[in-house]
Amino acid sequence: MKTIIAACSQNLSGSRASLQTALRTLLAVPWPSQRDVRSALQLLAVLQWVLSFLLLGTVSLLVLICLLFTSFWPIPALYLAWIIFDWDTPERGGRRLACLRRWTVWKHFRDYFPVKLVKTYDLSPSHNYIIGSHPHGILCVGAFCNFITGSTGFEEMFPGIRTFLTTLAGNFRLPLFREYLMSGGLCPVTRRAIGYLLSQNGTGNAVAIVIGGAAESLSCRPGVTTLILRNRKGFVRMALQHGAFLVPSFSFGENDLFRQVVFEEGSWMRSIQQRFQKMMGFAPCVFYGRGLTSDRSRGFLPYARPVTTV
Repeated sequence: MKTIIAACSQNLSGSRASLQTALRTLLAVPWPSQRDVRSALQLLAVLQWVLSFLLLGTVSLLVLICLLFTSFWPIPALYLAWIIFDWDTPERGGRRLACLRRWTVWKHFRDYFPVKLVKTYDLSPSHNYIIGSHPHGILCVGAFCNFITGSTGFEEMFPGIRTFLTTLAGNFRLPLFREYLMSGGLCPVTRRAIGYLLSQNGTGNAVAIVIGGAAESLSCRPGVTTLILRNRKGFVRMALQHGAFLVPSFSFGENDLFRQVVFEEGSWMRSIQQRFQKMMGFAPCVFYGRGLTSDRSRGFLPYARPVTTV
């Protein structure tokens, strides 16, 4: 009996010693600091944004097509009926959701670069406006962050002004992606959509248009600003027709967020890019950014460079 008791005491002492050793090892491991946590949240915020714009529409379309050949076929069928019923909504102001524009993740998105908004003039809510945004860059980070997320304080700087950002009309034909775009305040860059916001949606509307469009993105490179304005005066005619004020906007640092292989004018690769852009509406840029692991690795995330929109 004494032998058994001694053995149990020895095992208990050994277990206690092992537990103490494990606790000391755990405490010796460095816990992530608040700065590390903030950096991780900022990286995740940018990651979800990039994946949403690059993959959400295509993946949703493929999933709905696959569901058509399963027992869940009523889901894509009902959604198709909904899109047909809701077809004109993007060109009638869309469906802005204030909760999505105030989403906390956009503050982490803003702080990743960071993005800053500078006000130089008051805008009266008794008028409508067309904001000419420059430059396009690769993914229009400055325009999106300032005019869609509200994380830079646009609504506080310009009380009574509702901002909209225009994008390719084809994006609103993709399932689920169209809902995502409309909820943030994006609308098609068409005469009908812009005309509705400037004439039939009251006053205090500011429609941001990236004037250079996809063609301008082909010349995007760090340290160089190339704007495309020739033969792009349609926004001026729209402003004259609807009595809207023109507001220039420039995002300094936009072209520093990615590295792009820029093909010279007249080269066969540039010709292919331009023909593709005319047919599809967007330009197939050959670009890269940073990876998930570090700023020195290569990937599809933008570099953390400051963007200041004036």
